[in-house]
Amino acid sequence: MAQRAIREYEGKKVFENNWSRFFGQFKPELRTASVASGAELLALAEDEQHAWLTQMPLVVKPDMVFGKRGLNGLVLYKIQQAGDVMLPDAAAWVDEISQTPITLLSGQSGRLSRFIVEPFIPHEKSAEWYISARMEENHDILSLSAAGGVEIEAHWDQVKQIAIPPGTEGTALEELIRQEIPVEAGDVERFFQFAVSFYRFFRALHFSYLEINPFLLSGDTVYLLDLVARVDDTAGFLMEKHWGPLYFPTPFGMKAPGAEENAIKQADEKSGASLKLTVLNPQGRIWTLVAGGGASVVYADTIADLIGVEELANYGEYSGNPTTEETAFYAKTLLDLMTREPDAQGRDKILIIGGAIANFTDVAKTFTGIIQALDSYAHKMQTIGVKIYVRRGGPNYEVGLRNIKQAALALGLPIEVYGPDTHMTDIVRMALRA
Repeated sequence: MAQRAIREYEGKKVFENNWSRFFGQFKPELRTASVASGAELLALAEDEQHAWLTQMPLVVKPDMVFGKRGLNGLVLYKIQQAGDVMLPDAAAWVDEISQTPITLLSGQSGRLSRFIVEPFIPHEKSAEWYISARMEENHDILSLSAAGGVEIEAHWDQVKQIAIPPGTEGTALEELIRQEIPVEAGDVERFFQFAVSFYRFFRALHFSYLEINPFLLSGDTVYLLDLVARVDDTAGFLMEKHWGPLYFPTPFGMKAPGAEENAIKQADEKSGASLKLTVLNPQGRIWTLVAGGGASVVYADTIADLIGVEELANYGEYSGNPTTEETAFYAKTLLDLMTREPDAQGRDKILIIGGAIANFTDVAKTFTGIIQALDSYAHKMQTIGVKIYVRRGGPNYEVGLRNIKQAALALGLPIEVYGPDTHMTDIVRMALRA
């Protein structure tokens, strides 16, 4: 399972698409708009479906999958002199705040490029309630509180957390939730009804995390004022009709994927294996071609510990017994990036081909793909200077190690090859020492 964050706007659209199925006893307030600029917002307001943008006060927030927007001063709902935020004010603010980079309290920096705009709902702070659900290894956790809002963490002692075992349905589910409904909520029965529906919605729609903080209940109307959501993207083929179109944005502060990263992502989506690539520093000296997600973490941590993360060019993995062709494509993509320019200080670059001891990945088969990539890029590797260090174990590893060593030497590429008797990270130390 891969947990993927979605924007607040799209999360609310999932609610809208499935409201009558799960929340039929309530009326929703789900008017919302998603824009990238003030001009787009003004144009959207001319559409009859979004006429409400011209008719009422608004609230505007960045919608880029980061939290604590209120604490970061990034929620516009009042203007000091003018009071309520109307359409021209919202459009001007979107254009102004998207012009320069911002730094969050968390230290993340970047530009704001997507915003959510909704009606402003005046209310008392005491009316703000909190609800969330998350998946854990052996059960789900449903959290409830009558003290919602931006200060929820300061009032976490007032949050009721309910562990819900797998398969809990019907009356058993309702009884489990009812006994934990906060009595401070005022209308306990409606809070209970919404909580039960919310959890069933969470589970049926394959969310891995879902939080509404705060939400309001006024009569039979529900106001979802702020939402955070992650979905299990492996359920995409089941949920296409129920989710509607979902976009998984790059986390705020991270660069957008390059052409090569997107190419590997597309190959990964078409494969039963796992192919992942993130370019950290295209000018980095140390490149890794690692089999296995756990091994990729170990190698990256070791490199960062011994020489600093600045020298690490990439992070990623090929695993799950990819075909020779898939491995060759992955390795060629990596070598193309690695050989575009020499090291700025004239040093040899280092290519670490590593991994743990494979359970079922055929080492000889995947190394055949790597050998094909080495053959294609041997001249460029010689030109910029590359030293190769290999450590691998698993099915047919002896054949794979022998073949890659013979191939590299025949191509004039310096290489050192080690089997599972050498510790996985020792080749990092050997490479850096050399």
